[in-house]
Amino acid sequence: MPLNCRSGYGRRTLHSNDTVKTIGIALFDGFALPEIACIMEAFQCANEITRSGESSSARFNVCLLSTIGGRIASSSSVFVWTESIETRRHPDRFHALFIAGGADVNHALRDEELLAWLRRTCPMTENVYPVGEGRLLLEAAGYRRYFEAESAGEKTTYRAAGERDAWDMTRGSVSSPLRSALTLIHDELGPQAVRHITDVVSPPAATQFTDIVRRNATHGVSEKIRASARWLEENGHRQVGIDEAAVVAAMSERNFLRRFKAELGVTPSDYLLYVRLDMSCRLLAETTLPVDKIARRCGIGSGGRLAKLFRKHLGKTPTDYRANLRQVFRSS
Repeated sequence: MPLNCRSGYGRRTLHSNDTVKTIGIALFDGFALPEIACIMEAFQCANEITRSGESSSARFNVCLLSTIGGRIASSSSVFVWTESIETRRHPDRFHALFIAGGADVNHALRDEELLAWLRRTCPMTENVYPVGEGRLLLEAAGYRRYFEAESAGEKTTYRAAGERDAWDMTRGSVSSPLRSALTLIHDELGPQAVRHITDVVSPPAATQFTDIVRRNATHGVSEKIRASARWLEENGHRQVGIDEAAVVAAMSERNFLRRFKAELGVTPSDYLLYVRLDMSCRLLAETTLPVDKIARRCGIGSGGRLAKLFRKHLGKTPTDYRANLRQVFRSS
């Protein structure tokens, strides 16, 4: 469906010498589609505004990249066409590079060609934004120091996803990767364009568990607990131990349990459960995957176990949850 982004701007002209901003998005088989789709839609909408001559002079060239190029599958079983990173072996500088995440990131972590490309490309790119598990790819490529430097408040040429809040109206209202894209668009097109794009682009729908999962980003949560919560989110698809999360927080398990509950209001085990239920709700809403497969992808194990959890926390089965959502969509 074409986007309608042309309204409410004073007429301006795009001059022939204006710079095209190249946005790279690094993908891998099994990448998580929803947030990447929102990023792409935001830049598409920005280009619609530019082509209409209704905003400032900027265009964005979005490149979808993978190791070998061609057709790759998302975790939602939707295929996208990508350009091989080989064609970008000696690239012009990207204005920004987004690195996708997804439950299948472990396979990508063994892709030495992709990691080598990230090592070459990231130093030439000022704006590097990991999306979810994409931070694991950055760390594997040797950029763990970048996250640690930001946590310590040191100056760095890289900016973590969503670090710059250039406008108050979107703060906390959209996901961090989308907010990062909107920040880049804001820098080129200004706040009026961003307001309109925010109205058009729909971030991944929140679930009953989203607010609980997002508590780790609120003020008053220490960086160590925040890091452990992010680690639980990034690893919720597999079997993990709370003792592992305590190691991430650099605390004893007893102290970790106490601090986590005090700062986030739930135990680490409950937080992990809400992460998995949030993932399950999103996959039920955004894919046609069978319930058993969703349960396995979300670290819950089986469809029967997922159904039991849904009945306990939502009062309905996963199948009923999906059917109810589709009924709402048909009615809207």
